[in-house]
Amino acid sequence: MGRKRCVGADCSKMAAGCCGVKKQKLSGLAGTGHCGSELGIGSSATVAATANVSRANGLGGPGGSVSGSSGGTNALSPAPAGYSTSGLSPNLSPGPGSGSGGRKMVVSAEMCCFCFDVLYCHLYGYQPPRTPRFTNDPYPLFVTWKIGRDKRLRGCIGTFSAMNLHSGLREYTLTSALKDSRFPPMTRDELPRLFCSVSLLTNFEDVGDYLDWEVGVHGIRIEFFNEKGSKRTATYLPEVAKEQGWDHIQTIDSLLRKGGYKAPITNDFRKTIKLTRYRSEKMTMGYAEYIAHRQHHHYQNGIGHPVPSYNHYS
Repeated sequence: MGRKRCVGADCSKMAAGCCGVKKQKLSGLAGTGHCGSELGIGSSATVAATANVSRANGLGGPGGSVSGSSGGTNALSPAPAGYSTSGLSPNLSPGPGSGSGGRKMVVSAEMCCFCFDVLYCHLYGYQPPRTPRFTNDPYPLFVTWKIGRDKRLRGCIGTFSAMNLHSGLREYTLTSALKDSRFPPMTRDELPRLFCSVSLLTNFEDVGDYLDWEVGVHGIRIEFFNEKGSKRTATYLPEVAKEQGWDHIQTIDSLLRKGGYKAPITNDFRKTIKLTRYRSEKMTMGYAEYIAHRQHHHYQNGIGHPVPSYNHYS
């Protein structure tokens, strides 16, 4: 059994690559550093560590519709008063896993809408959108961008430290879109072809056995010492191993390589790894659904400007 740990709002802010390396505590705004070594799931792109800070490259979910998922029956924070997903249109509903154990998911389609609004305002030089209505509880979080019909990874960065959602999503929306070192900053022309995923991380547990986690249920974060004796950390979000068709050993070995470990990987070395498992809730929304959601709900983002139409041929 794992030992549960609290990831509180008072933790020092740090960021990690869900497919890469966390090297050092992040201080100040997330936009003050660059990613470390990272692998873009859905692409073969990798980059070398270039700075003191690495962040998370998250994973997008299915495109073409809003989808939500929860990594198990977690004890989630209750939804705030007046918060409900019942007003979503038929094609904008939470996916499998929502309400697991009789609880509503915290992650919501409105969070993806807010991320789109933040990015849109930045790219067009408008004032930032006003404070959203969804809960502002603190969570570790990731924001992922994918693009085009084939949902190519376009940027993903997040943090393992709990952040209030209003400020955290604002910050990591732009950090993942503009400061993922694997990609050039996004441009306004790309906006209509984007898909946004928001992942909220929960139920962190330290485990004594590097195999004590379930593929498709748990995300994992490992700590290890490389050949030079330097401490390194790497993580995969819960969906990564399942999407790649990996078993436990393949996932661990992939994380070690992405964390910069170059020596032969033995079972004895795997046993030295410190592993933390966690779960997540994720919501994914494409640009077309973002537009439809705003129109259906008369969504007020406080920007007062038209948005580009959806380009479904790209």
